[in-house]
Amino acid sequence: MSVILRKKCIVKAMNEYLSPERHHKLTLSNLDLLSGRFPVTYLYLYCHSRLDRGSINISNNVFESLKTSLAKTLSYYYPFAGRIVEDPQTSQTLIICDNNGALLVEAVANIPLIHLDFYNLNQTLERILVSCLTPDEFPFPVQVQVTCYTCGGVSITFTFDHALGDATAFGNFLSSWSQLARDMPLSCVPDLDLGRSLPPRLPPTYHSYFNHVFVKCTLEDIRNIPKTGILLKRLYFVDASSINHLQTLASADGNKRTKIEAFSAYVWKIMATSIDESHANCKMGWLVDGRGRLSHSSMSNYIGNVLSVAIEEASIVEIKQGSISAIANNVHRAISKVTNEAHFQDLIDWIECHKPGLMLPRFVLGWEGPALVISSGRRFPVAELDFGFGSPVLGTVSSTIKNSGVGYMNQRPSARGDGSWVISAILWPQLAAALESDSFLAEKSEELDCDTWHFYSSRRSS
Repeated sequence: MSVILRKKCIVKAMNEYLSPERHHKLTLSNLDLLSGRFPVTYLYLYCHSRLDRGSINISNNVFESLKTSLAKTLSYYYPFAGRIVEDPQTSQTLIICDNNGALLVEAVANIPLIHLDFYNLNQTLERILVSCLTPDEFPFPVQVQVTCYTCGGVSITFTFDHALGDATAFGNFLSSWSQLARDMPLSCVPDLDLGRSLPPRLPPTYHSYFNHVFVKCTLEDIRNIPKTGILLKRLYFVDASSINHLQTLASADGNKRTKIEAFSAYVWKIMATSIDESHANCKMGWLVDGRGRLSHSSMSNYIGNVLSVAIEEASIVEIKQGSISAIANNVHRAISKVTNEAHFQDLIDWIECHKPGLMLPRFVLGWEGPALVISSGRRFPVAELDFGFGSPVLGTVSSTIKNSGVGYMNQRPSARGDGSWVISAILWPQLAAALESDSFLAEKSEELDCDTWHFYSSRRSS
């Protein structure tokens, strides 16, 4: 596989949408400071057979079409066309809303889309997205690469600086872009200010728990995460029937558990078998969106970071011996401790007391032994992300980071719309091997057909 860059341009917000008073500085909110400034990448694939060729000519016009609609979208989401800098006087991180622009790149691959290897996702991603490893190498907080394949198919990778927002914010941005590309009205009118006005209490106060879970850190700390061996990037497909079966097992004691709680319990049991005997305990974490937990009715359209993390530690022996339902109960209790306004207010206050700088959960830096974070993206747009040339056959999240302090598994609905999932993962080799030896992630089909897209499997025989 070779990929040749063909075009590169900087896309600025359209002036007729961008009002003069928007040229200003935005200070990151306290919750924005919990993002770690990591790059976040979303990958979408569009097959030749799915493309609406009456709409635009894929090989020639998709780039120009995306360029025009991106300019419109940036006018509504103007911080996404800005620059993220550190104020030399206050050391606070700022978004300079000066319409510096977003980077849009077009590339051409010498293979058909169907030959991409999504099991060894590390190598594939290196070719089909704009390289950006750290904020120093990331002058544009939004970078997009459109790659065209010999079959007429297209992949699009969208990379965002996490300081701009979280998955909900990026999902709204992508949905708005696809709607504007089809000349549709926006389903979400972005709110760029509300979350930045969530004040700490005076004086700030918080539970001592937060001192044990979170830590102030620097970009240098993030770059120097210990070599944990968490390097493998994988893409897995999970059939809807398997998910439903897990939920039944997790609810066996009469307590109805969510699908993500059931899946977490299953993964935790598998994870416990992959950890060497030098560790007695292991941790799981779950990202929790604060929208809907805070007493602001319009937070759903807020574009920024409103995330926290629930963390639970357990003995490896206990997890190995426990039933799926018992472990799912532990998962439920851990998440419930975070899904409330009091937790988020305490977190805002804790960050206020530790500014300036960045904040992270301690275990994310790889300081506290084996750990895995699970994120649910059940509301993230997948099949509906049509930019005027048809629906995608895949939409998922990944990462460009080279070394991770914890494992990650990110769930998204598959483009089939039948309740199946796509899981993007960053794993250590032993955990990957343990997951792939279990029938839950076993291969569903050896037939790799772009119309039905049966490529999401843990193993490929072809």
